Amino acid sequence: MRNSTRLFMTVAASAILAGGIFTVSGAAAQEASAQRAAAGTTFWAKVAANGALLAASGIGNVNKFGQGRYNLTTSADITRCALTGTINTNGGNDPGPGSSSILVGAVGPRTLFVRTATPSAPHPRTVDDDRPFSLHIAC
Repeated sequence: MRNSTRLFMTVAASAILAGGIFTVSGAAAQEASAQRAAAGTTFWAKVAANGALLAASGIGNVNKFGQGRYNLTTSADITRCALTGTINTNGGNDPGPGSSSILVGAVGPRTLFVRTATPSAPHPRTVDDDRPFSLHIAC
């Protein structure tokens, strides 16, 4: 093989290798940057029992799809975030301890599921119950 051909192949192989390393490094840098951007982010919402979004930051939509069942859409990925929810009083009417519950879980990178309930509700009410609630999401 001639020296000029060998030199060309060496340079081409180096360029491909450098390009591959650069691409992987660029993707890794973008992912790290996105994770850093999410760090320290706080989302919150105050939601009425009927699913109306009363006030929020970083949460743009509430979909009430059943008795005591809501999906909320966030403005960023919440996969690595801590989720906290609480039942609110209904216009100052405190139902008392042990008479309400809330479940908050991520069902997708930008979607939360919330289930509210009144476990101590008398028959014929179901356990799942429309309740006003607040959420706090810390990343």
